Amino acid sequence: MSITDTHAAGAAQRATRIVNIKPLLFGVLALTIFVALLRIFEQAFGWTAGLDSFDPEFQLYWGNLLKAAIVLSIASATLLAGYLWRTRDRELEKLSPARETQRLLYLVQWLVVFALALYWGLSFFSEQTAVWHMTAVRDTDFTPSNIVTFYISYPLFAIIGLGAFFYAKTRLPFFAQGYSLAFLVLVGGVFMTIPNVGFNEWGHTSWAMDEGFAGPLHWGFVFFGWMSLGVFGVTLQILGRLRQLLGKEVVEALLRR
Repeated sequence: MSITDTHAAGAAQRATRIVNIKPLLFGVLALTIFVALLRIFEQAFGWTAGLDSFDPEFQLYWGNLLKAAIVLSIASATLLAGYLWRTRDRELEKLSPARETQRLLYLVQWLVVFALALYWGLSFFSEQTAVWHMTAVRDTDFTPSNIVTFYISYPLFAIIGLGAFFYAKTRLPFFAQGYSLAFLVLVGGVFMTIPNVGFNEWGHTSWAMDEGFAGPLHWGFVFFGWMSLGVFGVTLQILGRLRQLLGKEVVEALLRR
């Protein structure tokens, strides 16, 4: 083995030591448990207490859940963004390559959890809502399925995405020096599905009563949802910076392993 290959292999070994997947495992586990609890709650009280919005039980289970979801979503987003900004690294110019590499990998893990949250919100719960509305007659915009989908699962992925953006902005030199267009499209685009909920419910209440899944009122969800593809642009930016930090030899050594 040549000196260059030995050096590259040693550098590759040192690079693998900074990989810590515990935050990823914790995030995936926490999100999975939270979604499972939501689904169990739906199954337990959706049909028994969620069909008549004038029923006191509806207000007890679903009305209170809606109020709590709105308050906790706003508080969580504010506290998370505030914490990440307050604890930001004020000496990014002194950040070591090893530490920056580790933070980039933490960002990747954050994005993986974000992607999983997008699946639960924009796919699983959204399709569940369509099925609910084609099955049950509703007398309110705040049906059990709508509450879980639009006021819990959507804010959840928006908060995780906001956290990823602030983490990158406050702890990584590459993202701190300006604004990543791909990151703005990713986080801002999927966030816009939440305001689109208001337009969707207004339309269904006022002039489009049918719940066809591909109806024009739902096109906004598709338009903003597809902005999640901005994650590929963010990924390319992360990989480009990792290549700069690790060097060509280390990257090639890692690819050969």
